[in-house]
Amino acid sequence: SGFNSIGHMDTMLRGRHHIGHSKEGEEFIQNVFHVLSQIFTGKEKSNLAICWLQYEIAKVIQCLQAKKKKKLKAQGRKSKKLAKNFLKAPDNRNNLCLWKLYAYLEWLLGNTDDARKVFDTALCTAGTGGLKSAQLCSLSLLYAQLEVELLESIEGAVTSRAVHILTKLTENGPYVPYSGQVLPVNVLKARKTYEHALQDYLSKTLVSDQDQVNDTDQLVNVVGCYALFQYLTVGIDAAVLIYTQASEKLQASGSQKCENTGENFGILNFPTALEAVTLLHTNLLRFHMKISVYPLNPLREALTEALKRYPSNQSLWRSYIHIQRKSHSASKARRFFDSVTRSTNSLEPWLFAIQAEQMRKKLTEKVQRADVGEIHCTIPETGLTNRIVALFEHAVQSENGTHCPLLWRMYLNFMV
Repeated sequence: SGFNSIGHMDTMLRGRHHIGHSKEGEEFIQNVFHVLSQIFTGKEKSNLAICWLQYEIAKVIQCLQAKKKKKLKAQGRKSKKLAKNFLKAPDNRNNLCLWKLYAYLEWLLGNTDDARKVFDTALCTAGTGGLKSAQLCSLSLLYAQLEVELLESIEGAVTSRAVHILTKLTENGPYVPYSGQVLPVNVLKARKTYEHALQDYLSKTLVSDQDQVNDTDQLVNVVGCYALFQYLTVGIDAAVLIYTQASEKLQASGSQKCENTGENFGILNFPTALEAVTLLHTNLLRFHMKISVYPLNPLREALTEALKRYPSNQSLWRSYIHIQRKSHSASKARRFFDSVTRSTNSLEPWLFAIQAEQMRKKLTEKVQRADVGEIHCTIPETGLTNRIVALFEHAVQSENGTHCPLLWRMYLNFMV
């Protein structure tokens, strides 16, 4: 192919095959991990284990997307063995982050019952920190989110496993695995607890500067848990209200910090929290649209607002492209891409603008090549190729684009 990829370059096709993890690149990365794990000790070693496991999960997700069942099986075996070895180490036995990743790995491999056992075990051994423990909140949030994705509709979700997990989190007592029902009185108590916790965190984040990063991380977890809880017990509007409340407060406190200190303190921590809250918000709207009838506009507005603020967030761009594919009018999206690329130096808007046009071109060609006699083509193809070339030209002339190998490879690939 003319080059070797270290890790993976999943944006390019080679014939019919996606370029995956090449053998040499994979060996190199594994060697780096092995060497580092012998050098590091204590906290650093645990953090390395978390990175390593995240990398393994990324490979599993890649196999799932490419629908390679054989490869997925082999990759799953390797990744699970690694995760179990990590958890056997005395330092990692109480590391909730590793337990969370291991449970998520089992879930991705389709072993839902095993994953639930791992989640339940982790929650039982995690102690009684409740909403004050960041790791416990993060673990419960992921568990509840995965459970919600299994729901076919929101009807009767009040007694679901997800509500049980989110209710137990507020009780500060030892965790009890789900037995098939959730008491209404516990749901009411949990709602009150969440409400107070959220108010506490929002007022605290405005006042103190200590433990800033921990506080903002924890705030995101609490907002995520509370919004998901409201979504399951009340409805989508109640969840959106919480996201809006939290976002407004974070925006206000971010700008206030800048005025008070004269530094860009808010820019350091708040946008990360605000970005994470926005991501939770848009993901929930997308999920809700998948399982029920809901207008597209709230999601489109939330995404455009967020992308103006965070033009380099890839997850948000993916969601944006996904919803734009559904509309036949490209002009709105094109104007938006144009305005964002003018106002930022980051390369992501260019790359995603190109990808959106290439998807449109693929769709048009598919329609035109369909073998069904006379076709009245609804989307004129003329100009799409020229538009993509023009986008590439502008992108490679930008300061960051000139130095981006991926962009040049995509350009060459397209011209070929």
